[in-house]
Amino acid sequence: MNLLMNRYALSLAAVLLALAVGLGAFGAHALATMVDAKALANWQTAVQYQAIHALALLALAVWMRLGAPSYVANVSWGLVLGTLFFSGSLYAYVLTAWKPLVFFTPIGGSVWLIAWLLLAWLSAKNPSTPNETH
Repeated sequence: MNLLMNRYALSLAAVLLALAVGLGAFGAHALATMVDAKALANWQTAVQYQAIHALALLALAVWMRLGAPSYVANVSWGLVLGTLFFSGSLYAYVLTAWKPLVFFTPIGGSVWLIAWLLLAWLSAKNPSTPNETH
């Protein structure tokens, strides 16, 4: 699984960023006349958080290509899964108005929190880098 993330993280980040741009434009133009202000705000939140975490994935992908510790791939999976659950559930909810979808949103947010805290903990636990001097 980590080999897969190491190989495709950069491409996955680029696709998520392109989708954020496209979905943002769709929300600002086509969707704005089809849904109420609350739904549009949910859409914008989904786009914003997707873009932020895709940029973070991009940074982690570059780090992995430069020889990041193996745990960075696990954190990357957390960013991707969090995006699917958080942003994906909000997109689907706005488009369908099916209320049960919003129960997946906090799952995505929790996955993101776990991924970020895992990165913080493992980075503090294993602080050495190839360029570090003792």
